[in-house]
Formats: sequence, C-alpha cells, structure tokens
Amino acid sequence: MKRLVVLTGAGISAESGIATFRDSNGLWEGHDVMAVASPEGWRKNKEVVLDFYNKRREACLKAQPNAAHLQLAELEREFDVTIITQNVDDLHERAGSSHVIHLHGELFKSQSTLDPSLVYQMDHCELNIGDTCEKGAQLRPFIVWFGEQVPMMEAAIAATENAAVFAVIGTSLLVYPAAGLLSYAPRSIPKFVIDIQLPEIARVVNLIKIQDKASSGVAKMIQSLRTMDF
Repeated sequence: MKRLVVLTGAGISAESGIATFRDSNGLWEGHDVMAVASPEGWRKNKEVVLDFYNKRREACLKAQPNAAHLQLAELEREFDVTIITQNVDDLHERAGSSHVIHLHGELFKSQSTLDPSLVYQMDHCELNIGDTCEKGAQLRPFIVWFGEQVPMMEAAIAATENAAVFAVIGTSLLVYPAAGLLSYAPRSIPKFVIDIQLPEIARVVNLIKIQDKASSGVAKMIQSLRTMDF
C-alpha cells in the first residue's frame, strides 16, 4: 500500500472541543502559555503546571474523536498511514489510528525529572507534587515544552521523506521544527494542506489547498485521493 503521512495540529482536535491557544493572544485556558508550557514555568510553580495538565486530562477524557480522526483511521484500509501530530491528546489512537508519532509529548504519560528515559503510562487524570518515579524523583508531564528538544523529530522526518502522499491538517505551520516537515516531503508527491485559515506556503510544488475545517476537509482529500493514479 502507498504510504500516506499526515501532520495534524490543534485544528483537528478543536472540532472535538479541545482548547487551542493560537487564536487567543497567547493565552491557554486563561494561562500565559510560557507559565504552563516551559521549563521556566515548571521551575517557578510546579503546582500550577501540574494542575493545568490535570485539567487538560479531564477535558480530554470528555472529548471524543471527530469525523476527521475517524476518517484518517479508516484510511488504513487503503494506505499505509502514519500520523505525525503536534497534539498531546489521544484522539487519534482512540479513533483507531495504529501508527501515531507524537512530536510534543503525550498527555496521559508522565516522565521522571531525574531520568528522562523513565516514562510512565497514566491510568488516571491527576499528577501531583509527591508523585515520584522509581528513583524517587518528582514526575512531570510528558510534554515537550517550549525551548526543549523534540525527540521524535527524526522519526517524523524519516516518515515524511518516504511518503507517497503528504497532508497537513489543522495547523498554522508556525511552530518549528514541526512546521519544517513539509520541506522534507518528496518534491514529486501530492501535498494537501487543510485548514480554515490556510497558511502561506511558498516554493512547494504539487500543493493542493483545501480551505475548510478538518472533518469536511479530510473528506474532500479522500475524494481527491481516490481519483489519483499512483
């Protein structure tokens, strides 16, 4: 099967009611983004950061995968699909996608502050002061904060370089390094960009723009894919 690689951003989860911050003056649920999504914010007030992500987990559990998530999962019947997501929620997995690369971490995992290789699946919503890893160190959210390295970037680049089709859904293409993935897609392949507010993209050939929300935009992409002669 042909390999379809899809980069998803906040716009795909917004239709499931997951809050974004790109359109709200840098505030995320009333918080300065840097106060809850940076190493500096963590050092300054761990309780605020932990409480913020506890609430995000509660909200995520109430959300359900939307049509865009479900359609991408169903495409595994026709394509070898790899999802590269900037989102930390688990909606792609819950929709049925079997190969998901999380660039910015995962909401339902925690990580040791002493040994970053120690990562734990969470079976509950809360992570609090005093919750420690097996080495006795405080646990933090398994989230890639601003200013931190993106450990899954190499895997994302490798997938993109081997794509037969590349799609960008629900992202402004303003957050790097994820925004740079489009430049790794082979020049000859079709590249879809789906968003209500289409980002400006220069010097990219075989680009197909769909100005629409994720759910209906993905449906249009699928219609187009089925007419292509690969």
